[in-house]
Amino acid sequence: QVQLVESGGGLVQPGGSLRLSCTAFGGSFSSNVMGWYRQAPGKERELVANIIRFIRAGGDTTNYADSVKGRFTIARDNAKNTVYLQMNNLKAEDTAVYYCYLATNPRYWGKGTLVTVST
Repeated sequence: QVQLVESGGGLVQPGGSLRLSCTAFGGSFSSNVMGWYRQAPGKERELVANIIRFIRAGGDTTNYADSVKGRFTIARDNAKNTVYLQMNNLKAEDTAVYYCYLATNPRYWGKGTLVTVST
């Protein structure tokens, strides 16, 4: 059974940094897209970033929401089935529950980790 376990959320002041981690258990997923969505109170869930491994290209391709470009960085460690989201220069509007996902069929989701950016 596939399970995604997230960690790294918390309370941080504006301008601060956090790193989220998500490990997938129950298989090897190095060829699958992994990424992060977030959902703020009263808003729909939105894609934050994802990472796609292109073996022939010799590397990974990353995609980011416009609102986080230049501040967030997604990376993965395939040996550990883990994806990371480094979040820098956090803003109040980044406050949300962040969900890790694994793009298999069916898609799997983590339970979410809360990120609160506030003074």
